[in-house]
Amino acid sequence: MSGRQTNLALLGLTALAFVTGFGAFSVGTQTGWVVVVAHSTIGLATLLVARAKTSVARRGLARNRSGKALSISLAVTAILTVATGLLQVSGLAPNLAVVTTMQVHVGAGVTLVVLTAIHLFQRPVLPRVADLSRRNLIRFGGLLGGAGLLYVGIEAVWGVTSAPASSRRFTGSHRIEDIADVPATEWLNDADPQLDDSHQIALAGSFINVPDLTSFDDSETATLDCTGGWYTKQTWSGARLDRFIDPKAGESIVVRSVTGYWRRFPIRDASSLLLASHVDGRRLSSGHGAPVRLVAPGRRGFWWVKWVDTIEVDDRPSWWQPPLPIA
Repeated sequence: MSGRQTNLALLGLTALAFVTGFGAFSVGTQTGWVVVVAHSTIGLATLLVARAKTSVARRGLARNRSGKALSISLAVTAILTVATGLLQVSGLAPNLAVVTTMQVHVGAGVTLVVLTAIHLFQRPVLPRVADLSRRNLIRFGGLLGGAGLLYVGIEAVWGVTSAPASSRRFTGSHRIEDIADVPATEWLNDADPQLDDSHQIALAGSFINVPDLTSFDDSETATLDCTGGWYTKQTWSGARLDRFIDPKAGESIVVRSVTGYWRRFPIRDASSLLLASHVDGRRLSSGHGAPVRLVAPGRRGFWWVKWVDTIEVDDRPSWWQPPLPIA
């Protein structure tokens, strides 16, 4: 494979890694395992191309031209992205200093895409019709196939050795048994508002008092799978949203936090969404969303709005929102 084709292969793998990584970051139901496996396979395929790229990079660095700092930064970021991905899966180091390994992996991955775009702008690598030859397509398919076999082999090793990786969830998250050990994570710049039971939730033109939620005694055993790389399965209790919302009142439900954070859901999901005040028979802690947080089974942790303040019904479709929260 020529240097140009090696660069094209890496460019394609980086694009695929970003798309599947975004999917893996977002998916919460078991049916999404295919996306996660694809993301892992593409990451391993990148490793398989690394040797060929090393030769290309060595020749490039030997030339006296600008852009070396960017090239080196790109290489370091790529290594960091793959290394933290493998480390996250292994479960051997869930945290790196004050952040989780998964957070470093995601941050490095996003940075890698940005640096790749800049690098591509400075040194364009354009595909040619000849690159789509049968031979090259078979090569690329063989690369992905080899990476897939490597993935299966690594998973088999994890299972035989009973390493932490063998018990991880399909998303790559590792289990935390006790809710008391669950980190009190916030999204972006959210801060714990320290509310008490005098807090009221505005819903459909009226207000719900926090103590009133306990009278419904609804409960749901659901998995909170945080994009930080951990998950916990607990029994949450409070009141289902369909007790307060007419399923014909609109198209979607917007759940807002006192911090301004919000997520939109299809109104048909009201019967599965829970306003929880307790978890595992205990009152929620403030860091975990007290006095009331949303429980959204089958969705990743960023859908589980903390410190619920307002619930609105409107006619916009549920997809009318950023794919990931921006506030």
